[in-house]
Amino acid sequence: MRGAVMHAPGDVRVEERGEPRIVEPTDAILRMSATCICGSDLWPYRGVDALDGPTPMGHEYAGIVEEVGSEVSTIKPGQFVIGSFFASDNTCEICRAGYQSSCVHRVGIGTEGSQAERLRVPLADGTLVATPGVPADDLVPSLLAASDVLGTGWFGAVAAEAGPGKTVAVVGDGAVGLHGVLAAKQLGAERIIAMSRHASRQQLAREYGATDIVEERGDDGVAAIKELTNGLGAHSVIEAVGTQESMMQAIRATRPGGHVGFVGVAHGVELPGEELFFSHVHLHGGPAPVRRFLPELIDLIWDRRIDPGKVFDLHLPLEQAAAGYQAMDEREAIKVLLHP
Repeated sequence: MRGAVMHAPGDVRVEERGEPRIVEPTDAILRMSATCICGSDLWPYRGVDALDGPTPMGHEYAGIVEEVGSEVSTIKPGQFVIGSFFASDNTCEICRAGYQSSCVHRVGIGTEGSQAERLRVPLADGTLVATPGVPADDLVPSLLAASDVLGTGWFGAVAAEAGPGKTVAVVGDGAVGLHGVLAAKQLGAERIIAMSRHASRQQLAREYGATDIVEERGDDGVAAIKELTNGLGAHSVIEAVGTQESMMQAIRATRPGGHVGFVGVAHGVELPGEELFFSHVHLHGGPAPVRRFLPELIDLIWDRRIDPGKVFDLHLPLEQAAAGYQAMDEREAIKVLLHP
């Protein structure tokens, strides 16, 4: 089959890869309907994360089940399914508490590489959620978004305790941040402040429910949030970048007693203990337990109450994956959907 492989920073090639096969009796094989490039894929593309030789890429996926292992009982060939970037059994004590991305048996889908024509999904019964039927083509992008960026933005909003009467600020205007705006709106937030300097992203943030835009960053961004909130700061802040600056901006923009939901993959983030101690800010986040939210998100998408697929502002054939990486790296695209 054809699949995207990163050979070195800036060097992505679509080449022949071995067909996936059933390895464990709990596996399923999917024929990909759509896949995409994640903002976290840019860390190795930019040389920030090291590569250990040529690496199959991708961890977001939606498609049709082609084959299942002998122990798979709830997922059947022919179903359209979505799963998380971490496979989970969904039965261990951690999963039952709602943190499937820390399942004691978790398997990273990134090791399989979903930017390809087919994909092996371990722990299929616990990982995959089927849609009510095979979706219309125009729903596929939104269902694909549920496998990571929508679920991650949703977790950021839940971790930040966004809800009725709350002012929510979102640090980061990538696909996750924009879906954080969408999630905050769905959770009933009264005011949503999107921190963005890019006109196209500001427009989408407003479509998703943002009431205010702040273009400043760092201390200036914090001051702007304080000015909009009577000097107090936001009740809830979603951190969707993963840098030292973004994390401190999020913490400092939160009022005492408020909550930060951090879902940006942290790189070089160090928290000053004394400042954190006196901030009275709650911190919660990490790899989103997407599986927890998938049933609800699928229902919202299926009923066309939300349209997260709008973040895919560039659609390319799988063979042009390298161009997709370049477009996202240069911020010419918010998020790239690949058609296998």
